[in-house]
Amino acid sequence: MNKEEQVMMSFRELFNKMSWLNRLKMKESLKGYQPSEVHCIEYIGRNADSNVAKLAESFFMTTGAMSKMTKKLIERGVIESYQKPENKKEVYYRLTDQGEAIYNIHEKLHQEFQERDKSVFEQVTDEQFGTMLSFIEKYSKHLDGEIRKLDADRESK
Repeated sequence: MNKEEQVMMSFRELFNKMSWLNRLKMKESLKGYQPSEVHCIEYIGRNADSNVAKLAESFFMTTGAMSKMTKKLIERGVIESYQKPENKKEVYYRLTDQGEAIYNIHEKLHQEFQERDKSVFEQVTDEQFGTMLSFIEKYSKHLDGEIRKLDADRESK
């Protein structure tokens, strides 16, 4: 196995372990909500004037799929839609009180997970963090380019 394969396999394994550990606690604390719904609530809670297009782009979903999810979240009473007086065409979303409660539970869980893993991060030097973040940024930019190419290919067909 070459270094590239080792890195990718290690990332996958690390992500799977984190997901498995976190999922148990999330499922228990956020009963009845799918992870995608919770992350949609999180995005809306963190980003003012969220709309279907911004949400779909952030989650790499179609606007149709995101519209379906926002409709479901509105029906469940965790988000509400609104329009700005100067733009009656665009529909935006914000959290309701119930949505804020879900958002806060999710944030507390993230803090709990950070605290659980703190001992590992305390051992990492600033230089090591810089190297890791630089690699992640380069790889992410590469993948963004690949996504743009794929989108362009799809549009041309």
